Parts: sequence; C-alpha cells; structure tokens
Amino acid sequence: MLKIYHSPGTRGFRVIWVCEELSAPYEIVPVNFAAEYRATPEWRALNPVGKVPVMVDGDMTMFESGAMIQYVLDCHGNGRLQPTKDDPAYAHYLQWCWFAEATFARPLGEIVNHRRAFEPEIDAVVAEMKGRATACVAALDAALSDRFYLLGETMSAVDLSICYVMRGYRRMVSEALPANVQTYFDRVTALSSYEATVKVDAETGERLKN
Repeated sequence: MLKIYHSPGTRGFRVIWVCEELSAPYEIVPVNFAAEYRATPEWRALNPVGKVPVMVDGDMTMFESGAMIQYVLDCHGNGRLQPTKDDPAYAHYLQWCWFAEATFARPLGEIVNHRRAFEPEIDAVVAEMKGRATACVAALDAALSDRFYLLGETMSAVDLSICYVMRGYRRMVSEALPANVQTYFDRVTALSSYEATVKVDAETGERLKN
C-alpha cells in the first residue's frame, strides 16, 4: 500500500491522479502545509527541504513528485501510461515529463515563491514569469495541433502531469487557453480518475480542518 503525504493543491495531486488512473492502492496522510510544521524535525525527516508531497512504500521513502509518478508506473502500471523503451515515442515521453516540471511548472512556482517573499509583489518579476509560462502553453498548443495527446493517439502519464500544471496556469496566469490546449485539457480532465482525484484533494483539506 502506497502512503502519500499530501496537502491540498500541491504536487501530490498528480501522484494521486496516476494512482487513480491505474487503480493502484494508496492511502492519504494529510499534511499541515503551514511553514512552521514543514520546518519541524518531524517533517524534515521525511522531506529534508520541507516540501510536500512525500511517498512511502514499505521501507522506501521519496520526496520528488515526478519520481513518485515514475515509481508508481513501474511498480503498478503493467505497461500502462508509458511507452516501452524501444518505442519511438519513449524519447518524447521523457522530454515532456521533464518539460512539465523543469520548464512549465518552474515559472508558476517562482510566482508563488515571489508572492510569499515580497509584499507588495514586484509587477515586472511576476509578468516575466507569466510570460515564460505562456510560452510553454504556446509550445504545447503547437505540439497538439495534429494529435489528441502529447505522444499521439494514446494517453500517457505525461498528459496527467501537464494538465496538473495547467491547473496552476489557469489559476495564476489565465483561464483562456489556445484552442488545441483547451480541447486537450478538457479531454484529459474529463477522466473519471481526475474527478476522483479532485474529490480526494478536497477530502484531504476537510480532514485537515477537523
């Protein structure tokens, strides 16, 4: 049984989403996202930089959500949601996995970090980060011009990861998406696994309140 330490709206969302899509067994441990708690020795023993999520599987503990997704795929996917290494699409699978976090999510994260550190925020800094995120959306729109999913006709974990980041883009930058991206986002978030993950995310918040 995978144990996912999660706070609502954090990157644990996409790990849960992959578990839901694969019907992989997991349980949620709600995490107080307050900076004071995340700085405690108790939490730093699980994640040394104080971020969320953390995933535990038996004696194994890990704290990078992208790596968690790959671990879940390898342990519970049985070949689903990722191409095999001899598939021509595998290189692009890796490309978009890294793009989701290292390129697309990064400027959105910088906006969040900037707003925590500066009051009032510096408009030029936020505008720069929004521009970088919008360039990523334009790149996705071009890539999706002739396909349903980023790897072609078959959905993969990459699509879940990208659409998780797109949620943040719509919240922090703009709800208006280019046509190809909007159709893609609507298609992926129409999955029953997405609805289930949204429910789990909300329930985690409720558990933290009680």
